[in-house]
Amino acid sequence: MEAERCIRNPVTGQLLRLPYLDGSRKRPEYRHMGLLTKAGDGDAPHRFAVAEIVHQRDRVVIDRFLPETGRWELVLGLPCHPPLKWEMEMNQETVAFRDRLLWVDLTRGAISVDPFSHRPEFRFVELPEGSSLADFRQAPTATFFMREMGKYRRIGVSDGRLRYIEASLHAPFLLSSFVLDDEGRSWTLERQVELGRVLEDGGHPCEEGKRPPQIAVINPLNADTIYITVGEQKHIVAVDIYQGKVIASSPLQHGYRSLVPCVLPPALGSSRIPTYGRNPLHDFKMVTGPSSTPF
Repeated sequence: MEAERCIRNPVTGQLLRLPYLDGSRKRPEYRHMGLLTKAGDGDAPHRFAVAEIVHQRDRVVIDRFLPETGRWELVLGLPCHPPLKWEMEMNQETVAFRDRLLWVDLTRGAISVDPFSHRPEFRFVELPEGSSLADFRQAPTATFFMREMGKYRRIGVSDGRLRYIEASLHAPFLLSSFVLDDEGRSWTLERQVELGRVLEDGGHPCEEGKRPPQIAVINPLNADTIYITVGEQKHIVAVDIYQGKVIASSPLQHGYRSLVPCVLPPALGSSRIPTYGRNPLHDFKMVTGPSSTPF
């Protein structure tokens, strides 16, 4: 299909159209792109990178766009650690976390990279123990299965930490929340509630024979709030997993394919998207400092 890809400042309305990948607006396949910004004074972005992950036989590279160059470039990075033994099946949106982009395979884990690096290092973090579904990847219905699992699992950022949320498919529909350690190596179970009981007490019971409650989105500011869809995606329900109760609900009027969390810093109102071929330092003051965490 033909596709136009743009970057838009949702506060000012400024729009920047990206050049076509491979010089053509038609793409033989769709892959998940990610956008990462670097902030200057007042948290306003002063640089950005757009990237997507590309599998090439036995290696993983990224297709990257930087406004300084004004073009897409294929960047070969350092081998993934630990090595990937399969081609990823991205089944949720790309996640920006600190200084890296993460591409998520909700049956195995996430691969991350710094898209600004001249020699990016790929890193992989596996899902918590017991959540990996490697045995299902060779099944005849694997593609459908992985797409469905994306409705009951989610990786996202909340309270400045990377989190993994999982809902079981059978009563009592356990909802589990994990947080990744600062070294980016292991997950810790932080909260677990019986979602079936919480929804019933909150006036949204799980009907027998109907689709199990699905994870819609993680609250980016409050790690204790998870948004759930119930009733064949007719309602979205905010669940406080710390208190174990429903705190809000709202009907979904027009249906949806996915919901994405969005935080709009006030500084976006006074920032402009760097244009092609311009060094971002001409327009913004760079703030430098030590790297944060390894993941």
